[in-house]
Amino acid sequence: MGTAAIRKIIHVDMDAFYASVEQRDDPGLRGRPLAVGHAGKRGVVAAASYEARTFGVRSAMPMSTALRRCPELTVVPPRFEVYRTVSRQIRAIFADYTPLIEPLSLDEAYLDVTANLRGIPTASATAAEIRARILEETGLTASAGISYNKFLAKLASDHRKPNGQFVVTPAMGEAFVADLPIARFHGVGPVTAAKMNRLGIFTGADLRHQSADFLQRHFGKSGPWYHAIAHGEDDRAVIPDRPRKSSGSETTFAEDLTDTGAIEAGVQAMADEVWAWCEKAGAFGRTVTVKIKYADFRQATRSRTLSAPVREQARLRQVGIELVRSVFPPVQGIRLLGVSLSNFADDAPDPTPQLDLQLPA
Repeated sequence: MGTAAIRKIIHVDMDAFYASVEQRDDPGLRGRPLAVGHAGKRGVVAAASYEARTFGVRSAMPMSTALRRCPELTVVPPRFEVYRTVSRQIRAIFADYTPLIEPLSLDEAYLDVTANLRGIPTASATAAEIRARILEETGLTASAGISYNKFLAKLASDHRKPNGQFVVTPAMGEAFVADLPIARFHGVGPVTAAKMNRLGIFTGADLRHQSADFLQRHFGKSGPWYHAIAHGEDDRAVIPDRPRKSSGSETTFAEDLTDTGAIEAGVQAMADEVWAWCEKAGAFGRTVTVKIKYADFRQATRSRTLSAPVREQARLRQVGIELVRSVFPPVQGIRLLGVSLSNFADDAPDPTPQLDLQLPA
């Protein structure tokens, strides 16, 4: 394909996936605020239904906080084997349209349908057919973003959630980015957004007005990427079954954590997300790393390399909690926690986990 050819990329994102599966399988849960997770003292929300989200309940939130915000919240334990089965069904539907499928998690993926297997003339019609088939075959709704690159497709999939789709055409790309608040950009975390705000950058249009040199000076190797996406440009290909050297998950909390039980619950939630990917991928690593970011943005990491790969969810949780306990009592509130597993079996040692870090300058 020549450089002038326009790609057709779809980002498919299931709507409140875990919670929607539970509501599908138990009609008594439909229309009610629902959290997937464990209701115990150290339980954490793995997923929240849209009804629960209206109360401010979000994934990775301590369950005690969720229940305070929404006393009528129904809590059900996660059934990862069911979620993985549904994810495989959805992946099989994708494969009817393109071999170029890049899964991001159990519930979202990029598809390159530039040359789709069904000969459907537009990517929009392809996305509509895929979403209709997902609904028919799984009883679940999906949202989709359609564009000429991955960055815009992912942004577009949030635009009509839930159960909708949105197209960003090449003619719309720059204007679509220009109007967006910088914090909405995928890959721009809270720390980077705050730094951009201090530099007078609040929207995509503000970002586009900065030179590549200015952005590189202030944001280092990320500068060229920010310059490109401000102009609606992203040349990354959809890469099927990309080999990964680590699996990581992290979250920034709405309020800094100081209670040790809540901190351990946060680590447990991140470990469970990592484990869900490891089981799906059949990839098991030996090095567990916990990342901690304090209220003043100082960071600390704690790692342990085991003699054998971690092959049980409880073991990953245990090591993660032991690692975070090494910083107890915390010197100040913790705003972010991350857990990663690396040094996969059959890999060369890889002591540097590939977490999606948002580092302060």
